[in-house]
Amino acid sequence: MTTSDSFSLPPILAQIKNPGDLKKLPLEKLPELAKEIRSVLIDTLSITGGHLGPNLGVVELTIALHYVFETPTDKFLMDVSHQGYIHKLLTGRAFQIDTIRTYKGLNGFLLRTESEHDSYGAGHAGTALSAALGMASARDLKKQNFEVVAIAGDAAFTCGTTLEALNNIAETTKDFTVILNDNEWSIDKNVGAIARHLNSVKRSKTYEKVREKASDFIKSVAGEKGVRIVHKIKRNTKNLFMPSVLFEKFGLRYYGPIDGHNLPLLIKTLEHIKHNKAPVILHIITEKGRGYEPALANPGKFHGLGAYKIEDGTTAQANTPTFSEVFGNTLTAFAKEDTSITAITAAMPGGTKLDIFKNALPERYFDVGIAEEHAALFACGQACEGLKPFLTIYSTFMQRAYDMIIHDIALQKLPVKLCMDRAGLSGDDGPTHHGLFDIGFLRHIPNIVFMQPKDEDEFVDMLLTMKDYSDGPIAIRYPRGAGMGVPIKPSPTPLPIGQAEVLSEGSDVTLIGLGHLFEMALETKSLLEKEGLSVTLINPRFIKPLDQKTITTYASSSKVVCTFEDHVKTNGFGSAVLELLEEHGISTPLVRIGWPDEFVEHGKVPVLRDLHGVNSKTAYSAILGHLNH
Repeated sequence: MTTSDSFSLPPILAQIKNPGDLKKLPLEKLPELAKEIRSVLIDTLSITGGHLGPNLGVVELTIALHYVFETPTDKFLMDVSHQGYIHKLLTGRAFQIDTIRTYKGLNGFLLRTESEHDSYGAGHAGTALSAALGMASARDLKKQNFEVVAIAGDAAFTCGTTLEALNNIAETTKDFTVILNDNEWSIDKNVGAIARHLNSVKRSKTYEKVREKASDFIKSVAGEKGVRIVHKIKRNTKNLFMPSVLFEKFGLRYYGPIDGHNLPLLIKTLEHIKHNKAPVILHIITEKGRGYEPALANPGKFHGLGAYKIEDGTTAQANTPTFSEVFGNTLTAFAKEDTSITAITAAMPGGTKLDIFKNALPERYFDVGIAEEHAALFACGQACEGLKPFLTIYSTFMQRAYDMIIHDIALQKLPVKLCMDRAGLSGDDGPTHHGLFDIGFLRHIPNIVFMQPKDEDEFVDMLLTMKDYSDGPIAIRYPRGAGMGVPIKPSPTPLPIGQAEVLSEGSDVTLIGLGHLFEMALETKSLLEKEGLSVTLINPRFIKPLDQKTITTYASSSKVVCTFEDHVKTNGFGSAVLELLEEHGISTPLVRIGWPDEFVEHGKVPVLRDLHGVNSKTAYSAILGHLNH
């Protein structure tokens, strides 16, 4: 990893090559370091894009953690880990920060292979507490001596895995620290009873009094007097605070809530916790986007975004609507006419553009928090009662509801509509967010219909098809980003289930381009026709059921067949075609264009496509190779 020649760090941050250098700084220099870090983040991410808001909110916390603890011996596990940029800055990677989320640059999440200080990699919520508890149990079994700290936002406490971990902490170890970073946001505003309770705690007058007492306590942490004050605080707020309702019932000693931007307070608190061995939870209050007004004003937008103007936080606007915007507008229009339609998401209304539906029809919009399994089962219940639930989740997160899709949705043939945004490569976000596995985990499930549109007009037709399909579950995958610029006709047309579209007929080569990679098949067709070859071009539309008659008819009369998909080749769409040809005894050579059997790195989509041969040139060369063999 290299940095640009023009990139330079401010003076204090430039001195920190590792956490040991941070510990050499006097306490009075730390607030200035925090300012420098915020400035670097705002400047750098305006070019590369990234998770600005979450990182601005944990600057002081990350400084305090590294000031008190010692990585890599001590272990920090950050839930999701999108807030790990400051951790990277303080662990020897500051001079590469301008490469973050770029090809061969720093990853946008923590990555075990990137640094010994990254003890655990993640990109999904709800992982930190369970993995950290596993590390703590291994430490105890091996009679080692190091600290394990799990840092999770309040949104992570809507995850079932987080609650499952809480249930086991006190019975597993006597030395464990959880930091609850409470900022009221995940990607969007947090929802549910836990979020409401935490918010009520922060807004109460009693909380203000307690925080003052807690501050006094921290200033006198040495001795039993401080401990008695903490217990008195907890007794006086027994019926108000979540610890008495939840955390202490799980056997965790509770500290807080305290100001997560008060560095001296954070450091003293963490030092006290470090030297008093017990399972504890420290509740801190932070501001997502602190230090940058546009991010404070719009936390949802600045959770994760592309390049922006530093002056006002504005971003470039696409000339064509995104697939997500087409989805949000279309589903809302359908729902205004069909009162049985509902929209369900798992903490991502902005990313999926279900915020459009929410604003228009709030009574039929359901955000269940970061709880994909619950979302799927919730949709099942609605479907049982005659509703038409559209369960809308990123492809990479739909993986978490896999058992429910098989056991509850497909087995019972419930007409749940599975809508997978961000299907295919997710570029800069990297392997934790690429939607490259959904064909593989859905196409073999009985009773399911599975589609992918080649453009936004066909997308609307498919959504209409989904709306009216009642014989079981039906799924659709569609990519991140802008559409193809194809006009949407005023009146959509339902599609016959399992029927492909043949765009041209030829005798030499059959090209089958799935979804938005249909454009790549078109490019390949043009290259082949320049060689004087006759080409059949098929838009399959359906991953399951395949249009067996169309595919076998053209494949059997062609010299080569080539499939295109924005998915791993293993168990993907091309594999389905290969199985079909084998079942019908068709020996025509098959070229499959798709992603390799590996976790694809992060970087710009065109760069990664060229690197892995997911392009028309690769298809063209492979096809000619078979024809000339």
